[in-house]
Amino acid sequence: MAPRRLVVLAPNWLGDAVMALPALADVRRHFAAAHLTVAGRGAVASLFGMVRGVDAVLALPGRGGMAGWRTWKDDVATLASGGFDMALLFPNSFASAFVTSRAGIGERWGLSTDMRGRLLTRVAPRPRSVGHQSAYYQALVAAFGIRNGPAYAEVDPPALDADLAPAGRFVVFAPGAAYGTAKQWPPVRFAELAGALLDAGFGVVLVGSRGDRSACAEIAAGAGRSRGGATDPPLADLSGHTTLEQLAGLMARACAVVSNDSGAMHLAGAVGAPVVAVFGATNEHRTSPLTRGPDAPPPVVVSTQVWCRPCMLRECPIDHRCMTRISARQVHDAVRQVAR
Repeated sequence: MAPRRLVVLAPNWLGDAVMALPALADVRRHFAAAHLTVAGRGAVASLFGMVRGVDAVLALPGRGGMAGWRTWKDDVATLASGGFDMALLFPNSFASAFVTSRAGIGERWGLSTDMRGRLLTRVAPRPRSVGHQSAYYQALVAAFGIRNGPAYAEVDPPALDADLAPAGRFVVFAPGAAYGTAKQWPPVRFAELAGALLDAGFGVVLVGSRGDRSACAEIAAGAGRSRGGATDPPLADLSGHTTLEQLAGLMARACAVVSNDSGAMHLAGAVGAPVVAVFGATNEHRTSPLTRGPDAPPPVVVSTQVWCRPCMLRECPIDHRCMTRISARQVHDAVRQVAR
């Protein structure tokens, strides 16, 4: 029997949540008559309010990881209030199966991972290596007989406040990476790039979380020094000052977005921005940004071929050569190639 009220538990990280959007679109088409809710944590939940076909978004109040065992009852109560008759789990965790089971959701579908098989009513084996992470999520839903469509990630941001974006053409920099510093192109290189773009007449907007403020401040200071303190065109530091919806709207207005491999990078691709993605420790063949459709600009990936990449480490144990050997000129050339 097809579900009447279906809840999909979203991945906990923004980048993974964006890469799961093709699979979510598959679910939407397959269960066309169902009321579809997406449940997610923190700011990730607000992503799905910008995704077509999602009828409701449920913010899970509990915490992820080991801390979730102190707050699981909050998640159970929230899920139980939705009256769902089916849950589809994108996370592989035991906790996601546990809370949906305790919430009394009759049908619970997910992968047979993390010793949670007995908590699920329908299980599928973990997909073998399938390349891109988006293909992993589509393989997950295909295991339950849900037909896969194209691997596009489409996010529609609300209208942007007029005073949030600078006048004229501007480029957004997303210099952070929550996973670890091994994924971060050095702030000094971002500063060199900012100076070159400002000299070429582009504005520059720095974005990120509160944790990225020091890197953004370093970039702003370095760009100012390179131009003798000049600020025309403007350089704006919005790190820690945007909601996810505002960030999406800002990127949709940008001429280009320059980003490390991060959630911001994936969001930029999903809103249709031209993306220049700087890859070091991670594998661009697995986590390059998706586009929002067949007519969207393809991303440009900038990397350097050194023997140790992709190492997938959080911190570089040697000299970070995968990133330090990427010059500002290389990325500047890529920006000029894609800027609209």
